[in-house]
Amino acid sequence: MSRPVDVFLEFLAAEQVRGVRHVHLDEGARLGLRELHERTRAGARTAAVELVSLAAEPASVRVVELTAPPADTSRAEQLAALRRQAEQWPAARALGTLRETLVFATGNPDAQVMFIGEAPGYQEEKEGQPFVGPAGQKLDVILKTMSLSREQVYLSHIVKFRPATPNQTTNSRPPSAEEMAVCLPFIRGEIRIVKPQLIVALGETAAAGLLGITGTMEKLRGCWHDFEGTPVRVTYPPSYLLQTSGSSQIKRLFWEDMLSVMEQLGLPISEKQRAFFLPKP
Repeated sequence: MSRPVDVFLEFLAAEQVRGVRHVHLDEGARLGLRELHERTRAGARTAAVELVSLAAEPASVRVVELTAPPADTSRAEQLAALRRQAEQWPAARALGTLRETLVFATGNPDAQVMFIGEAPGYQEEKEGQPFVGPAGQKLDVILKTMSLSREQVYLSHIVKFRPATPNQTTNSRPPSAEEMAVCLPFIRGEIRIVKPQLIVALGETAAAGLLGITGTMEKLRGCWHDFEGTPVRVTYPPSYLLQTSGSSQIKRLFWEDMLSVMEQLGLPISEKQRAFFLPKP
């Protein structure tokens, strides 16, 4: 019969195989580990010894603790506390593969919908905000078409720093699984604080980092996924729409996802909106 700690160790081993090297533990899990630690110090032979051995391996999972913001403060204050932790997050700094400038989030702490991308790029790093530059302008147009604005939604990335490359100028790269793993506690914290009615994951990489699922956009979009009880819609990122500016088919697929988001939020949809990017008869 498996003990709870054995299940936990199996989870860590599975995450290690996936390439994850950092995991977030909530307060209950930390208390459980502390109890195991005390029992071990008292001479009891428990799996905590195995856990220490696992953590000592060079390529193993390292437990990273995040201090929960005070629950008796406003959502804006809780997000500000989370931001302060992110700025000097040791796990991200230790990787040596992320740049220095924090790009945290922007928008409404009480938003019904949260848009999550993979990582900031050159323009985001320069301005210190997510989704700016041409891709951000495209997102602004999309929100306006949905009868929304930046002030009504919450915009964030899984990775809070621009992934670095040799001799980097304006070029960017997708974040690695490890880079997303070390920043995942923050996007989890943001979701728990904002409590959005739904989430939109922009791109395959964002979906992989948030949901732990992989696949082509054709397989990931067009349906609802789940993140700890919150519905998630996976769709194309605004930057991809810019690259395929002449493709009405891609625009229509993206817009179908946005129509589903509007329906889920209970937003009014006109016949004109429903017909956007459909082939003309």
